[in-house]
Amino acid sequence: MSLEYPEDLKYQDSHEYVRLDGEIATIGISAYAIDQLGDVVFLELPDIGDALERGKSFGTVESVKAVEDMYAPVSGTVVERNDSMVDSPELLGEDPYGESWLLKLRINDADELEEALSAAEYQALVEGE
Repeated sequence: MSLEYPEDLKYQDSHEYVRLDGEIATIGISAYAIDQLGDVVFLELPDIGDALERGKSFGTVESVKAVEDMYAPVSGTVVERNDSMVDSPELLGEDPYGESWLLKLRINDADELEEALSAAEYQALVEGE
């Protein structure tokens, strides 16, 4: 399977991605992580209005293989969550960088993303595993 790593995203070594649009960060899980998990059966996400702290767990993704924590790549307040993914987590792999996003945050500090990986750095990390 050929996996994509869109250039306009920033990545975490824990496999979350961020797309920044002004002060709103869209967060999801990389295609690589979804591929490794296999069939996703359950997704737990925070509520709108919840404050997330960079590096702290914000929810879990459960597959037939494992349950994994997801970690906030940036601090902020949840302004939107993709309830269609909670309702139908098996669809997560269909469009991980588009329709299958998880959360939108109003970020506290864009400088937190300076430590995130570029697409090329993330690709090198996961393909070297």
